[in-house]
Amino acid sequence: MSQESIGTLYIFAAPSGAGKTSLVKALLEKTNDIGVSVSHTTRQPRPGEEHGVHYYYVDIPAFQQMVQAGDFIEHAQVFDNFYGTSKANIEHRLGQGQDVILEIDWQGARQVRKLMPQAVSVFILPPSRAALEQRLNQRGQDSAETIARRMRDAVSETSHYGEFDYLVVNDNFDQALNELRSIVIARRLRQSAQAKRRAAMLKELLS
Repeated sequence: MSQESIGTLYIFAAPSGAGKTSLVKALLEKTNDIGVSVSHTTRQPRPGEEHGVHYYYVDIPAFQQMVQAGDFIEHAQVFDNFYGTSKANIEHRLGQGQDVILEIDWQGARQVRKLMPQAVSVFILPPSRAALEQRLNQRGQDSAETIARRMRDAVSETSHYGEFDYLVVNDNFDQALNELRSIVIARRLRQSAQAKRRAAMLKELLS
């Protein structure tokens, strides 16, 4: 990614059940010129998910082929599946001035930060372990064994919060959403970004 890109790359990570997906959906609805990167994955689609909209669903050999070709900016194994983010797609969208969100885990976040240190990383936390377990149970999609594993993995995921630029606690949904929007707005108001977006206006003002 070019240092001169107007768009900002955001890394959003959270333990399963923290509400990241719902917050990102609401953020997209309330904010212009921002979108989510559609990742490749080897997991099976869940009910209601569409290929090319939620993920690009590929088998393991195809995914491994993309890894070997260097097509991913990051890739990781989460639970029993693989996930990866297309490098070309990210660079194109940022170059067009669009902000892009990566919804990835701490492993992927670490890979992205090495390649793109200017990326802005946000970790979303649940208010408590009890609230997290309740949210996982309310989904009604996973077995008790799977929920127990997700709770263990949530502790491991959360232990990496110190690697992120921002922490947002999803206790009150509207407040958490406003905090995410504040991060995006503040980034857009940086002098370097505004000077590019407002180049014509600044030129006229200074003429």
